[in-house]
Amino acid sequence: MATNEPTFEEQLAKLQTIVDHLEQGNVPLEEAISQFKEGTNLAKELQKKLTTAEKTLGHIIDENGEEKVYEVKDREI
Repeated sequence: MATNEPTFEEQLAKLQTIVDHLEQGNVPLEEAISQFKEGTNLAKELQKKLTTAEKTLGHIIDENGEEKVYEVKDREI
């Protein structure tokens, strides 16, 4: 099942384009506000994707095929 939703990398590139454009400083106010809103929405969406990925990667499969939460144990050096 294919979706037309942009990838994380595409969204990140779009956010970087918006930031670069706004940093130039020669954007009309209305356009700057619109791009700022779009950028903040993109940033929120990207953060959600990162949080989901972090939760997914924070699990491991043990030798019995059961999923467990991965925990880093303190090591003595």
